[in-house]
Amino acid sequence: MTAIDHKRATFIPARVGVRFSRVLRAECIKLVSLRSNLAMLAAIAVLGVGVSLALAVTMADAGVPDQPSTAFMLDQVTVGTVLFGHVIAVVLGVLTISGEYASGAIQSTMIAVPARTPVLLAKACVVFTVATGAGMLTTVASWASSYPLFDALGLAVALTAPGVLPALIGASVYLGLSAILGVGIGALLRAVAPSIAGAISLTLLVPIVLSALPMSQTVRNVQLLTMSKAGDAMSNAPESAGGFVNLVDGYISWGAGWTIAVAWASAFLLLGLLRLRRGDV
Repeated sequence: MTAIDHKRATFIPARVGVRFSRVLRAECIKLVSLRSNLAMLAAIAVLGVGVSLALAVTMADAGVPDQPSTAFMLDQVTVGTVLFGHVIAVVLGVLTISGEYASGAIQSTMIAVPARTPVLLAKACVVFTVATGAGMLTTVASWASSYPLFDALGLAVALTAPGVLPALIGASVYLGLSAILGVGIGALLRAVAPSIAGAISLTLLVPIVLSALPMSQTVRNVQLLTMSKAGDAMSNAPESAGGFVNLVDGYISWGAGWTIAVAWASAFLLLGLLRLRRGDV
């Protein structure tokens, strides 16, 4: 047998794709390994509980209803989480992906997972879970810490009262959807500074600008359909009366708030996914 007759057989295994569960686990490790991310999650709790306690301590001087009111209690308990927490959540979502572009780690991520869609979806799932979890812990802690102050004034509302738990869950999920919105904006703009500026402008500054404009029906309609108004509706107790959306009266229901927030988050996540799939890293 000559060297020509002897052919070396080489086994080349078929390419095995990376399972989504492994991508998800990798993104979890990335998120919790950065102390800045953990600090932002802690800031959600500190600000949420702190604002609720400050409002509860001063509510006797500011004016209170004559009898226990679920709506009044929810305003006091969720305002800190919704107002400040959603800003932190959207920044967390932005940094989850734009931070990798800034450090160059996105190239290693795409080499490990050439299919780019699972990467962005895994990031969205991770930030949604942690932001929603942080929001839920914060809202429940805010209710628990302010309950004795409400009870001292005869205004205590139990956690099991109608509408309380759905409102707290809605406020928590709003933080998760805000984080997904941030992931989409970060994937779309990539750079850290423009992404954070764009995300904060969309969620915080646009409603302020709209409220400063002459209050025409068009401006009112646009204002009601913003992400921040959706968060306000999600953190309120569901009501059977009033319909789903009433633009004339300026009313959006709890369910409509969920729909609007999901639409905003999904739209920007889709735009970010298109940019990620079609653009270079």
